[in-house]
Amino acid sequence: MEYFLVGGAVRDQLLGLAVKDRDWVVVGATPQQMLDAGFKQVGADFPVFLHPETAEEYALARTERKQGRGYHGFAVYSAPDVTLEEDLKRRDLTINAMAQSMDGEIIDPYGGQTDLEARCLRHVSPAFSEDPLRILRTARFAARLAPLGFTVADDTMALMKQMVADGEADHLVAERVWQETQRALHENRPRVYFEVLRACHALAVVLPQINRLFDDPGQDPLGNLERAAELSDETPVRYAALIHGLSGDEQERLHEAVKVPNDCKTLAAVAMKMTLALDSSDALDAGAIRHLIDLGDGWRRPERFEQVLLVLQAVGVAPETCELLRLALVSASGVDPQALMQQGYKGKALGKAIDRERLERITSLLE
Repeated sequence: MEYFLVGGAVRDQLLGLAVKDRDWVVVGATPQQMLDAGFKQVGADFPVFLHPETAEEYALARTERKQGRGYHGFAVYSAPDVTLEEDLKRRDLTINAMAQSMDGEIIDPYGGQTDLEARCLRHVSPAFSEDPLRILRTARFAARLAPLGFTVADDTMALMKQMVADGEADHLVAERVWQETQRALHENRPRVYFEVLRACHALAVVLPQINRLFDDPGQDPLGNLERAAELSDETPVRYAALIHGLSGDEQERLHEAVKVPNDCKTLAAVAMKMTLALDSSDALDAGAIRHLIDLGDGWRRPERFEQVLLVLQAVGVAPETCELLRLALVSASGVDPQALMQQGYKGKALGKAIDRERLERITSLLE
């Protein structure tokens, strides 16, 4: 029974990057031997175990055989006779198909170190084409490693194009599309994820509404995303800025197709409403500002209103306008309903009094 550090930990170590997660492959073991050694089994589809002390994942060496469409269309074989090289061969990219022995030796049967030096994202074997999720993963790794100069190899790009043409991308599960996209929004250069998917024609299949934005000369989805990434590390802000050019109906179709979380959906919709209101306002007087805060539900949801302002700034609204709305909300939120109630206001009269005082405070801010 031998243990090998594999995948991203080996890659990042060789690149001089911080290693966040460490995954291990165990060669020559049975599930019972792992349990006898104190490991806890957690894998349902294939044997994966947690180390009794570190809680790091240890997977028995395995091979995979394609037997159907999509991400789940595989038969997994795991047994003591599966070699390390066979396990590494089933992986996606050569830079992720390296291992390190317990004594520090690098095992690199598929040229991962060469591709690290060449800053190249290359598939390990033709089996890459059996799993459409690898298209998304390759695009995400391109977004992560772009600052280091990594690009997708020509032969790998050609293979991904062929996979799309063969209909493999049609079988991607909605939840996995969102999961990879959400992670990509937080990579070092998120725009590269969408550029790679567009280049291999997968974007039109898995995120067709976003793909349409690329064809509209009046839109700048990737510029919006880049500016949002500079302003915020929150997923809803980055996502809402990216899709800001879509109509309400297009947003709904996108959200339904890839099961977008509610916080992202809501922020995108609110940001769109506020942009339309800003575009239709002749001047930002006190009444218009109050209306914008109402639209953004700023009185009840000030934290989300701040997110909206970040989205607006990312999509081109003047920073001065966003700051004015921010200050107006702070000032007008100081109105004390309890004090007004003590003056005898109640019911609809109380609501009008609150609204009047808020308007007065915003007016004072503009003077």
